[in-house]
Amino acid sequence: MYRGDVHLLTRDPPLTRAEAASETAAFTINGRFYAQPVTGVQRYAREIVTELDGLLSRQGARARMILPPAAAPPPVLAAIRPRRAGGAAGHLWEQAVLPFRLQAPLLNLCNTGPLSMRRQVVCMHDTNVFDEPESYSPAFRALYRVLLPGLVKRGAVITSVSHFSARQLAQRLGIAPQAITIMYNGREHVFRWNAAASGLPARLSGIRPFVLLLGSRARHKNAAFILRQAEALDALGIDLIVAGGSAAIFSRTESVRASNIRGLGFVTDDDLAWLYAHALCLAFPSRSEGFGLPLLEAMTLGCPVVASDQSCLPEICGEAALLAGPDDAPAWQAHFHNLVASPDLRADLRGRGLERAKAFSWRDSAQGYLDLLRRL
Repeated sequence: MYRGDVHLLTRDPPLTRAEAASETAAFTINGRFYAQPVTGVQRYAREIVTELDGLLSRQGARARMILPPAAAPPPVLAAIRPRRAGGAAGHLWEQAVLPFRLQAPLLNLCNTGPLSMRRQVVCMHDTNVFDEPESYSPAFRALYRVLLPGLVKRGAVITSVSHFSARQLAQRLGIAPQAITIMYNGREHVFRWNAAASGLPARLSGIRPFVLLLGSRARHKNAAFILRQAEALDALGIDLIVAGGSAAIFSRTESVRASNIRGLGFVTDDDLAWLYAHALCLAFPSRSEGFGLPLLEAMTLGCPVVASDQSCLPEICGEAALLAGPDDAPAWQAHFHNLVASPDLRADLRGRGLERAKAFSWRDSAQGYLDLLRRL
């Protein structure tokens, strides 16, 4: 959907087994996410790594991050040494190469890790592959239905990104909810964005008040539900801006065309900052989420939120958003009408969102991971 910040780093030579054994590090990070497109899960991993690096640097400690050969250059880091280990790619690299190039404990931030490891932490973001299987390709869901239970059986320490996700994981994987540590997403990354650098004002000249929709192809994101309301929005004098694209793991979903729908495709972080700053609201109709990072981004940047009342979304939004059922079109249309008609309602939601967002910090979650890793 969007691209994360990229700071070039000189490529190191591949890490040999002897080097892996000789270096002293408090723990190792699975860097496979640097070879993946940046969605919310990869954003989580990148931001946690950035905050871990700052914490370790201030404490005079060190860690290592192992990257697959095709990974993008990570940020310049002070306390975390990134090294490449070649030989494979994707899940094969994670299972067959990574375990022989690291020092335990291992930190995995994107749902999976090597089944051969025991001393490791794995952040599992959601149970969508079980709860919303039609959103994913058959190969993807078959693999995850093996890996996630297997990691639990091997004794991995499990974290997740909301209490809702922890309860769902506990039910699906046969463990106690209290055995899963909650490590929320954070908000600090949006302060690096610069709306003034966006090229969207020229592209969207003459736009009416608009609802912002992030256009994922995943069926559980329920984007088509909002698209089907384009005619009702048009009658209210509202346009619908659809930002973002797709990911190969997702199944195809329906598309809708209307004169007041503007599809932007890929947008930069600076573009997102501009969209959040100017939108009437963010519409987030998802049926199932682990956290819902765009909600937090919108609240942090003062954008009112209208969201589904399902899964973790009430937990994340608190009293700072308007909620409605993911199939209740009249309720959504009433929220849109009230927002366009009432500056006071928009201002109230902005204020509540700004306050609610303060509860979520990448640094707090990074410190939580350090505490977990030091106990392994």
